[in-house]
Amino acid sequence: MNKQVSGQSLFSRLRFVLVNTSSPGNIGSAARAIKTMGFSELVLVNPRFPDAVKEDEAVAFASGALDVLQNARIVGSVEEALQGCNFAAAVSARLREFSPPVVSPRELAGQLSRDTGLNAALLFGNERFGLPNEVVQKCNALLNIPANPEYSSLNLSQAVQVLAYECRMTELEVQGGPMQTSGDARSPGEVGFHGQSASVAEIEGMFAHLEQALVAIDFLNPDNPKKLMPRLKRMFSRAQLETEEVNILRGIARQILEPKQAKAGRREQNEQGEG
Repeated sequence: MNKQVSGQSLFSRLRFVLVNTSSPGNIGSAARAIKTMGFSELVLVNPRFPDAVKEDEAVAFASGALDVLQNARIVGSVEEALQGCNFAAAVSARLREFSPPVVSPRELAGQLSRDTGLNAALLFGNERFGLPNEVVQKCNALLNIPANPEYSSLNLSQAVQVLAYECRMTELEVQGGPMQTSGDARSPGEVGFHGQSASVAEIEGMFAHLEQALVAIDFLNPDNPKKLMPRLKRMFSRAQLETEEVNILRGIARQILEPKQAKAGRREQNEQGEG
């Protein structure tokens, strides 16, 4: 498999590949499933209908994910679908005697999120027959969703949804960013609203402003600063400051500095008057 330049985020490094899909409805549902989880790249290998993405059933089941559906690539082989990838995982409810290592969705999601050099593909087989053995053997991992052993069969689009969800949750955790939800349960201590993240330049400007204020109130000795500012930077980096929060801190620094600067200005005027 050819290696391409990877993006930092898994959302730009992961593609979903449907092999020999029979139902246009499943293709549309898969497009919807991956879009809801923040992914966008869908590849179809020899679908039953040559214009599957234009089938009425596919369009209906895609709902608000028509962009993902319309941008889906239709290719003639698995090899073509995997061009640009350096990692592939086959999804199957059936374990094979000769297969790559078997991993769980959560385990694989962690691997893909942490290793930003991986440009990965998840392969899903035909609704009735799954993936051929020769395709599975070409993959780096065999994914098995830990379902009810008495009835482990998942609809194709449901399997896509499970994998997309696991990859999204793990990637957000690895990135350390907010888990975007809408009315559902959140992690303990997570705030309900997230503003725009402050840029590096904004944060550096805030630290310079704050340092001036700390010097002005004699909390920081510029001749012997020790490690105060690096420790403050580390503390604020854990907070993942937003632009409004940076503006608040700069406002506090301004309020500290203005009286000090005004007092220094009056003192200078008095000294000049006395001179």
